[in-house]
Amino acid sequence: MCRWLAYSGTPMLLDTILYKPAHSLIDQSLHSKLGVETTNGDGFGVGWYAHENSDTPALLRDVGPAWNNRNLRELADHVRSPLFFAHIRASTGTAVQQTNCHPFRHGRWMWMHNGSVAGFHAMRRDLTLLVDPALYSEIEGTTDSETMFYLALTFGLEEDPPGAVARMVGVIERVGHEHGVEFPMQMTVAVSDGTTVWAFRYSSQGASRSLFYSSRVDSLRKLHPDMLFLQEVSDETRLVVSEPLGDLPGAWNEVPESSFGVVQPGADAIHPFTPVAA
Repeated sequence: MCRWLAYSGTPMLLDTILYKPAHSLIDQSLHSKLGVETTNGDGFGVGWYAHENSDTPALLRDVGPAWNNRNLRELADHVRSPLFFAHIRASTGTAVQQTNCHPFRHGRWMWMHNGSVAGFHAMRRDLTLLVDPALYSEIEGTTDSETMFYLALTFGLEEDPPGAVARMVGVIERVGHEHGVEFPMQMTVAVSDGTTVWAFRYSSQGASRSLFYSSRVDSLRKLHPDMLFLQEVSDETRLVVSEPLGDLPGAWNEVPESSFGVVQPGADAIHPFTPVAA
């Protein structure tokens, strides 16, 4: 399927996170260890909020593989951001085209997804007709991931992200069951408004794709006092990733099944996630 990461914290060159770790997202585009596919070469995308203006994220998306894209390499060496998303794609059946690459954007919001809606091609018409007509014209691609985003926006993402995602999943499961799909939803999702990151791990079958979050920086400093990177970032710095970027002891924790995490100024938190039947 796909691999992704979300970074929030001290403004950082994208290169530091995208390329430098031992098992970076670029390495995962060729050698994923925990994904369904080893290779994720059906496009990529990076979205970031500028330090001085977090109202609207910038996007770079392309249909080629991330591992040899010169534009991505150039940008990563020069763009610094306190909050960015990065995604490498392995298509689950929809076309390899720029409008199908993650992250997706609406106003100040960004969204990316790993997983799939089972039976989406049969359900697509029913699901897209549930999108708010005022939002429908903004859908550019053909993926289940973008449809999920616009359903969440329809159900109140901008006011209540966890509730909107719960209602979105509930609707997709209902429509899926109406189409005879036993387990419609498989997802890890990240969504941000430029200040907070919400990360969700859920599947109808209870066997979700992998998702991890980084340990508190102050705890890692005590474990690894000689690591320069840990001295340079704030205690607020956090990563959420499809699979760990390295094997540093104590650095990574699995997001529990059927839960969502909130990365925000102050204390972060993990909560149980339950779809809302609709």
